[in-house]
Amino acid sequence: MSTVRHSADHTRFEIRIGAATAVLDYHLAGKVMTIHHTFVPVELRGQNIAGILAKAAFDTARKEGLQIIPQCSYIARYAERFPEAGALIIRA
Repeated sequence: MSTVRHSADHTRFEIRIGAATAVLDYHLAGKVMTIHHTFVPVELRGQNIAGILAKAAFDTARKEGLQIIPQCSYIARYAERFPEAGALIIRA
């Protein structure tokens, strides 16, 4: 399994396996990370790649003292399943 690469310059987390790349895109404004999109190519699905990307994003947010706005439905569900991730969500 390839490792997660955090490209802060491109505001994304990514995992590249072979020619396929899975990504989690976000926007950072002050101390708020808004996660817009998580995409896993068909050939990488079923391997918990989206979960690995989500964990990396939440771990980074926790380490940097950020809160998260989940505009991506996968991230919202992830935060519901994992209380430590849910604690970082900004509730409306």
